[in-house]
Amino acid sequence: MIKVSDQAKQKAIQLMTEDGFNAETDYIRVGVKSGGCSGLEYVLKFDKEKNDSDQVFEDNGIKIIVDKKSILYLAGTTLEYSGGLNGKGFVFNNPNAARTCGCGESFSL
Repeated sequence: MIKVSDQAKQKAIQLMTEDGFNAETDYIRVGVKSGGCSGLEYVLKFDKEKNDSDQVFEDNGIKIIVDKKSILYLAGTTLEYSGGLNGKGFVFNNPNAARTCGCGESFSL
């Protein structure tokens, strides 16, 4: 399961609306791909459609889809948002990550 903090929910709804998506019917697609300074990096984008192999989660009113290969890496993760002067934007709080890079955009197990 993937959770969504209140701040991440508010920012996601704002950005989805600005990009022509509807937070009530569309999805946030999250995943993992090879890369980054720690070996794996997070992927986040908005999507109107889900694939048959996607798993759907809903938390805090936000629908999230995760592809089958990424689900093991992201189980228990909370999507958060950090704003302000030193804010990083969307942040993945992943309990499975053994090591993360300084920017928080990549990790390793």
